[in-house]
Amino acid sequence: MSTALGRSREERRFGRLDQPLEYRRTISPRLYYDPEAFGQFSERIARFLGTARFLVYMTAFITIWLAWNAFAPAGLRWDPYPFIFLTLILSLQASYAAPLILLAQNRQDDRDRVQYEQDRARNERSVSDTEYLTREIASLRMAMNEVATRDWIRDELAHLLKELDGHHRPEPEWRDHRTSGAGELGSPGG
Repeated sequence: MSTALGRSREERRFGRLDQPLEYRRTISPRLYYDPEAFGQFSERIARFLGTARFLVYMTAFITIWLAWNAFAPAGLRWDPYPFIFLTLILSLQASYAAPLILLAQNRQDDRDRVQYEQDRARNERSVSDTEYLTREIASLRMAMNEVATRDWIRDELAHLLKELDGHHRPEPEWRDHRTSGAGELGSPGG
């Protein structure tokens, strides 16, 4: 049975099958908290719990507690010898400290993972750039082997001069003009 909007009563009641159901409990209002702010708060607590200052404060607190409840007049003691209330306080502190420390460690692990991924990507780019530059240098070296260098040209010219000196060719007529000053740079007449 469908309605004017084209949705059956079951669809309106249960929603669509391809979407999860939304559970709405209105017994108590939902409290919103900022996960980032709570994470930073837990990191501050975890950092403080790991300091020597915390150990000194905790030791002083427990020492004063034990001394007061052991040596104070009987009417002023609030936690006699088995120190059950002190045990309850320390258990409560430990029950809150452990999850806060774990939350701070998880956040640090997340940061370390992101840093590791960034370092890995940077290293991959670095390796890629190094390989590219190595290939470019190798291709330049191969190209330089095909280019005539100054020393090679000098050697070739010296070799050609020796060959020319070894053949004793007759000098051309225009060389005579050079000695008379008629031409410049050994060119005939001009």
